Amino acid sequence: MAAPGGGQDRETDRLLTCVAGYGSGDHGDLQGSLLQQQLQREEEELRRKLKYFFMSPCDKYHAKGRKPFKLGLQLLKILIVTVQLVLFGLSNQMVVMFKDENAETFRHLFLRGYQDDPDTPLALHTRGDVYGQISYAVEQYLALAEIAVGRYAYVPGVDGNALSLCQHYYKKGSIDPVNDTFDIDPRVSTDCVGVNPAPYHGNFTLKFHKLINVTIDFQLKAINLQTIINNEIPDCYTFSIKILLDNHAHSGRVKVSLHNQASIKECKDPNVSGHGSYAREAFDVAVAVVCVLSLALCGRSVLRGVVLQHEYVQFFKQRLGRGVCWGDRMEFINGWYLLLIVSDVLTIIGSFIKIGIESKDNSSYDLCAILLGSSTLLVWVGVIRYLSFFQKYNILIVTLRAAFPNVIRFCCCAAAIYMGYCFCGWIVLGPYHVKFRSLSTVSECLFSLINGDDMFVTFSEMEHSSTLVWVFSQLYLYTFISLFIYMVLSLFIALITGAYDTIMVGRAGRAEGARSPAAPPCLDQTEGTGSLLQRRVKGIVC
Repeated sequence: MAAPGGGQDRETDRLLTCVAGYGSGDHGDLQGSLLQQQLQREEEELRRKLKYFFMSPCDKYHAKGRKPFKLGLQLLKILIVTVQLVLFGLSNQMVVMFKDENAETFRHLFLRGYQDDPDTPLALHTRGDVYGQISYAVEQYLALAEIAVGRYAYVPGVDGNALSLCQHYYKKGSIDPVNDTFDIDPRVSTDCVGVNPAPYHGNFTLKFHKLINVTIDFQLKAINLQTIINNEIPDCYTFSIKILLDNHAHSGRVKVSLHNQASIKECKDPNVSGHGSYAREAFDVAVAVVCVLSLALCGRSVLRGVVLQHEYVQFFKQRLGRGVCWGDRMEFINGWYLLLIVSDVLTIIGSFIKIGIESKDNSSYDLCAILLGSSTLLVWVGVIRYLSFFQKYNILIVTLRAAFPNVIRFCCCAAAIYMGYCFCGWIVLGPYHVKFRSLSTVSECLFSLINGDDMFVTFSEMEHSSTLVWVFSQLYLYTFISLFIYMVLSLFIALITGAYDTIMVGRAGRAEGARSPAAPPCLDQTEGTGSLLQRRVKGIVC
């Protein structure tokens, strides 16, 4: 949207002269009053179509008595889509909570000495500790039925063994630190032993001189009963658990971690007394039906806009002998309708996936959450369109449209500097600072610094083992903070506030002109929430 002011008014007057002046200038060359009257009727008809197309639902109701069915349907959709998201969110929250709490339970059950502190990862430093951890995990696994509070069941593997204990090592490894010599074959070999839920007598010798890691793999079954609270059939879970003793660094420190992957499937012969199984599915079907209607209405509006655009372009081409710029053409494609169409498609797909989850045909909770969450976001963003019909409430969308082109150009320039700092910090500071270990963490750290978060912590956590790197880190952090907070961020805010000030000054000028006796009678009607072309159309009709 162009910024209001003298430039916009001159551009508006220019197009008004081209279209409205068609009846006075070009008609003089026509022969015959009948042809002249026909052309005038075509022009007036196009004006009426343009005016009606850019009207708000309330204006259309006052003009032709057309009831705003689409507006009512969108309000209804906002309500039911939000309710659907809340209901699914409660179920998804219980699923995620059940997975996370079981993963934490497994760490306490199978990792010796585990503490609930992410800043102190579990590590082993002696051979006895490594053997002790392996024996502890296997013994806890075999005694799970007697010691665990939860109800778990063993899952036999393909070879009949419920637990698989494997060590991975270099095929050949000979290291002599005394003489600074080594002989390594980097190909990896694997030795595995199977364990059944029966008395276990450990006989597993580790090749520490060439050991890469040790893995303990097994599966457990469990049932999530808490879903009964939401009147849902409980799910059956299979947890694939891997305990990893990582020695790939060969630094004398073996890091211990537990990884858990949960899969969900339908339980066999579920029986829940008093369970109402079809209420949620019926509601999801109703949501899908409403979204299909909304999709049809919005699609019809987009199609009408394309047809009117073609008619508008042909009028300029045949009657005035000139083309229409793409900026004016795109005004006929209502971006809000496209947003609602995307939202409807996401909601329909998410609703069917949710029906499948509730009927236990699939367990795509994450995919369904992304679809429903994104669709609800777009639905609520679409509310701004209806607020923009009121001049006092449209300041946000008008400011964003005015500032968006300059903001995008500015962000492209700032991104080049930002990426340079990211790569530099990752390469230089990564080995010495936990916040710079990967490109993603570097970007997160620098973005937090721009917003003023964790500044002192970032400075204080820098290791002093290398004086040269420490001095570089101080220069790096000070220059980044000074550049992006005091210059880049300030300029970014100035772009938006500048667009806002320009819009407010333009509105104040038009309001003052409307109160002036010399002001045109239609000037006040051209002020509104629409685009430049919409204001031109209103001016034509006036």
